[in-house]
Amino acid sequence: MEIKANNLNLWYADFQALKNINVSFTENKITAIIGPSGCGKSTLLRVFNRMNDLIEGVKMKGAVYIDNENILDAKTDLVTLREKVGMVFQRPNPFPLSIYENIAFGPKIHHSIKNRYELDEIVQKSLKAVFLWEDLKHRLGDTALNISLEQKQRLCIARLIAVKPAILLMDEPCSALDPQATSRIEELMRELRHNYTIIIVTHNMQQAARVSDEAGFMLLGELIEFAKTDDIFTKPKDKRTEDYITGRYG
Repeated sequence: MEIKANNLNLWYADFQALKNINVSFTENKITAIIGPSGCGKSTLLRVFNRMNDLIEGVKMKGAVYIDNENILDAKTDLVTLREKVGMVFQRPNPFPLSIYENIAFGPKIHHSIKNRYELDEIVQKSLKAVFLWEDLKHRLGDTALNISLEQKQRLCIARLIAVKPAILLMDEPCSALDPQATSRIEELMRELRHNYTIIIVTHNMQQAARVSDEAGFMLLGELIEFAKTDDIFTKPKDKRTEDYITGRYG
């Protein structure tokens, strides 16, 4: 599912955090948003499922189209939007419930589940999608708080997949993980892009280069450059992008 922003501007009270963002994210690709701290990366990501609405004083202008609907429209059903556009955060946030109930939570709320068999199928399919089924199939009744950090992050992704989103937003999803776990989550992302449009915010430029198909560089609320990842890292068109990539800025 394609995402398109037209002349997107966002303010936190009097501070303008996003300035005239125009960008299209390609369906079934991984797009990385890079840039120094405070440049607006996470703010932009949160626009796509209207998470910024939870912050007092936020004002937006422009348009963001998902499936040809402007999600900034006041009539947008935010529950439906957030079912369609899931989000993974920096630190895994499993619910203090069993592994099974973490996955079952969304389908129970969003979908009319006919029976336990259907729910069992959803749990199994979601855990298989993130390569957790074999590890956890005998522990489904255990609390999700007692599994490893990497497994928690995979579980949170599985929890999203269970409600059948089209888009996955990932805000620094590997920042709390060790290098080995990071590598496995990156491998999972590459597998998931066959079925989902993925946008990842990362401070790790090596990760952006490894995992993404397209990349955007942000600075002071502006999207300075957006292109195929190889082009961003090997032949950037804007000197500010080059300075950031080569470590002369940020």
